[in-house]
Amino acid sequence: MTPNSPIKLVSELLDLPLIDSEGKYCGVVDDVELSGRPGKELKLKALLVGPGAYDGRMPAWLARLITTAAGDWLVRIPMDKVRTIGTAVMLECPGRDLGLHRTEQKLGRWIPEKGAL
Repeated sequence: MTPNSPIKLVSELLDLPLIDSEGKYCGVVDDVELSGRPGKELKLKALLVGPGAYDGRMPAWLARLITTAAGDWLVRIPMDKVRTIGTAVMLECPGRDLGLHRTEQKLGRWIPEKGAL
């Protein structure tokens, strides 16, 4: 399926894994951004990734807990950066170009390289 194909947002898109052009896992689709107006056609404008997108998807107390633990960062992936949508969302570029892999990069400073121990 292409980014312009009709899609059921909840059952076919939310929580799908994101895979970048290098084959790296980049998280999951946490929410979406739509464009359009009431009575007009809605289009999928962007995918939202990160704890900043949780606010509308879970109880406020849980969103606050997650924000406290993981921060409130949010990455917006424009649909022109999406190659295909299937069992995973395949991206057109490396995740680092979109601001993904933040958590892994931060943790990488604390985790020794393979074979370092």
